[in-house]
This record gives sequence, C-alpha cells and structure tokens, in this order.
Amino acid sequence: MMRLLAIGECMLELAPAGDGLFRAGFAGDTFNTAWYARRLAGHEVEVAFLSAIGDDDASARLEAFVRGAGIVPEFARHPDRTIGLYMITLREGERSFGYWRGQSAARRLAENLGAVERLVAGDLAYFSGITLAILSDDGRAALLETLARARSRGVTIAFDPNLRPRLWPSVEGMRAGIEAGAAVADIALPSFEDEVTHFGDASPDACAARYAAAGARSIAVKDGPNPVLVIDGTHRVQVVPERVAAVVDSTAAGDAFNAAFLLGLPQGAAAAARAG
Repeated sequence: MMRLLAIGECMLELAPAGDGLFRAGFAGDTFNTAWYARRLAGHEVEVAFLSAIGDDDASARLEAFVRGAGIVPEFARHPDRTIGLYMITLREGERSFGYWRGQSAARRLAENLGAVERLVAGDLAYFSGITLAILSDDGRAALLETLARARSRGVTIAFDPNLRPRLWPSVEGMRAGIEAGAAVADIALPSFEDEVTHFGDASPDACAARYAAAGARSIAVKDGPNPVLVIDGTHRVQVVPERVAAVVDSTAAGDAFNAAFLLGLPQGAAAAARAG
C-alpha cells in the first residue's frame, strides 16, 4: 500500500453563513489536498496528514474531523498551544481573510517528524511553501533535511511553492525558503501568477525551467484558466483545462488539482494534469 503523507497546517475556518453568523470548518492548503486525495484514491492508497495540535476542544474537533474524512492523523500534541484560526468576511461580494496563527501548534510540527522517517520507497510526501513559512528557521531546516533523507530512500517528494509573502519575514527570505524547498523535491506544482510576481519568470516555460534546474523531474505550472504546462523529464506538453459554465467557488482549486495530479502520476504527468 502506498502512503501519501501531506505535511502542514489545518486551521479552524469561520465562513459567513448569513445574518451575521459564521459556519465553522477546517481547511489548509496541504490538508485540502489530502482531503481531495482521500476522495479520489482507492483502498490501495493510505492518506495521512502530519501536523501538530493542542490539547483543547478545537484541536480535538480537528482530529475527529480528520479521522472522519478517512485520513490518518499524524499529530504531535502541545498542551500550551491550539490550532490556527482564520475568518472569511464578505464586503460587496469580495472575500477577505483575517488570520490568527500566533499560538498555532503547527508552527512546531518539525519537532516530531517520525511519520516522514517511516516512509519507504514508493511512498509520497507532500508539502508547500506555507508549510515552510510557518516554521522557525531551525524547524524549516529540520523538515527539509528529513525530506532529503526520505528522498534518498526512494520516497517521492512533491512541493507546491504556494507563495504567501505575508507569512515570511521578507520577500528575500521567502525566495530563499522556496528555493530550499524546491531543492528536495521530485515534483513541483507552482502557480505562474505567483511565480511571475515574486520570481520574475518571463513565461511558464521559464518557471518550469527554474524548478527543473533545482532538481524536479515532473513539473506542472498552473496558470488559471490557461493551459497547464507539464514538463516530465524531456517531455513537454500543454494541457487545456476543461471549461465550466460558471465557477461556483475557486477556493482550494489548486489544492484539488494537486491531489488529482499526484494520484495520476503513475499514468504519466500529462495524464495526471488532465485528471487535475
């Protein structure tokens, strides 16, 4: 059985429910991908999520939610911490987000990386730029070193840069952190709009070339409604996304794509992108 281990933070989400009320849920980029992967994968794939939680009611509810979704929780507990929270507000139809992460236990997830150490050849570990951004310098280094060791054992490492400058102390620090993450990855899943803004790539091909130079062998450059550029070794293909009549909600669209892409890779990167 293959194990897909997503690594990162899942937060308590408060979303507008009308009449000034909010609906509670749970979300986070790497967790969203794990959630979609569990729904897409057969019984031959075990999906797990590595993070850290507190010892409070919100943390217990998160763990129950993860288990209820059929995902194996690989959680360390920090009694003096809780889980992060974000609130979605609507103003004239536009969504804005407020975040509270100061006491998030996930910031200390790199203190307990046994789930990564137990991965074997044929398994897959998935992390993101947000995973790296929330960690301390030492925690980030520990995670990257552990992933590099797993890669040397034959574990496939997948990375979505998911650039969020506000989570980093500086843009320069973000670029350095993303480059360090790319250096341990076999698969890179960048979004061109973010990459051109913060790395200055002239085209999706230039973006893919940069991640290939870092060491990725399979790259899918997402570009909104435009074709996904897929590089798989020496093969290059553009996959046109299926058009929809109306977008209901674009939230987590990239996370869902990543889940389908990672699960579809055994059939080839181009087929995986079409599945996404």
